[in-house]
Amino acid sequence: MEYKTNINYRKERLKKLLFVIQEKEEEIIQALYNDFKKPAFESVLTETSYVISDLKDSIRNINSWTKPKRVFPSLLNFPSKDYIYSEPYGKVLLIAPWNYPFQLALCPLIAAVTAGNQVVLKPSELTPNTSKIIAEIVAKTFDKSYVEVIEGGIEVSQQLLSQRWDYIFFTGSVAVGKIVAQAAAKHMTPVTLELGGKNPCIVDETANLKLTAKRIVWGKFINAGQTCIAPDYIIVNSKVKEKLTNYLKEEIKSAYGLNPEVSPDYSRIVNNKNWKRLTNLMIGNSIIYGGLTDEKSNYISPTLIENPDLDSELMKDEIFGPILPILSYKIDSDLSDMINRYEKPLALYVFTDDKKFAEKIIQKYSFGGGCINDTVIHFSNKRLPFGGVGNSGIGAYHGHLNFDTFSHKKAIIKKATWLDLPMRYAPYNEKLKIIRNLLKWF
Repeated sequence: MEYKTNINYRKERLKKLLFVIQEKEEEIIQALYNDFKKPAFESVLTETSYVISDLKDSIRNINSWTKPKRVFPSLLNFPSKDYIYSEPYGKVLLIAPWNYPFQLALCPLIAAVTAGNQVVLKPSELTPNTSKIIAEIVAKTFDKSYVEVIEGGIEVSQQLLSQRWDYIFFTGSVAVGKIVAQAAAKHMTPVTLELGGKNPCIVDETANLKLTAKRIVWGKFINAGQTCIAPDYIIVNSKVKEKLTNYLKEEIKSAYGLNPEVSPDYSRIVNNKNWKRLTNLMIGNSIIYGGLTDEKSNYISPTLIENPDLDSELMKDEIFGPILPILSYKIDSDLSDMINRYEKPLALYVFTDDKKFAEKIIQKYSFGGGCINDTVIHFSNKRLPFGGVGNSGIGAYHGHLNFDTFSHKKAIIKKATWLDLPMRYAPYNEKLKIIRNLLKWF
């Protein structure tokens, strides 16, 4: 079990993984294209380069992360030296999603290996080409007893969840996240659940509307809207709603042309089942831009919908596709009425030049993370935790938190023997008064 105790062994496997990924990067990009026509630019930006960066960060920091951390001791325990030891949980199950199938499989894997765990990775069956190359990369890098990829559908996930694990890391929908949590609870297994939600995007009347539209269009329609932290709906001040809507249309044309179906920069919906779900959501709504579809290629154009009924199917759950509802507000209480209809989201975005308004929004609402005057980009900073709250997830990772997520923190006191104060020992006699006075200082 060298992976558990030998830090150099872990580092060498991580270096090997880095080499294999760099060697196969073009194959990875092609696999992502074959699965749902993900553009090469997006594959590099959001998948391969992110994984490579994560690997380099882990290789660079593994020695310092794994070293016991000395902390200031309590005077009550004088004389002593106090430490936090990081211990791998043991056998870890990773269940990855299909929307960023390479990055969201490999980054948790890198974290779990860095922490010294034995890993079973279940990639998504909805992106078979990417899953296949992940299996090839892992087989070329790790011994099967150390890290193993198990491919398959729902029945495989169910079989894996029926077993006992020391830690489970799941990325996916809220509904499946609840199933994972129930399975973990049977064995008191700790979990990280990276889920989703209806992420609001608030635009007030002071915002730079053209730049706002450009950044919303990028964050919403990258990966054809199949991003857990994409803006799910816009709530714009009614004074500037028409202007923002016009800018959004212009920016969609600028990004993807008059016919996004032929754009090399626009992805497809992952499969027919999701395509049908999304096309059904548009029925009965006021489509003010886009709305074009092709079932053969699972294509849905970037689509804007105006003032959908808040009780409609479109507004009940996370959309997870290239459909962007535009709502409006007049006063701040209107915002509360709309945002508080839903569970706590994974992300929230606010566009404004009013710093007080921005601060008020981020303080008032509970959400996983977000941006002021941009979308999605908080995911890219490894010094920021990434995770949900409430219905949008449990736990967080990225950067140093990658290692911490997959490590049990063991408290150790190394007590000296050259002095042994008698105060704590029985018989207590008159010690109660003394200890009460003493404890007032702690």
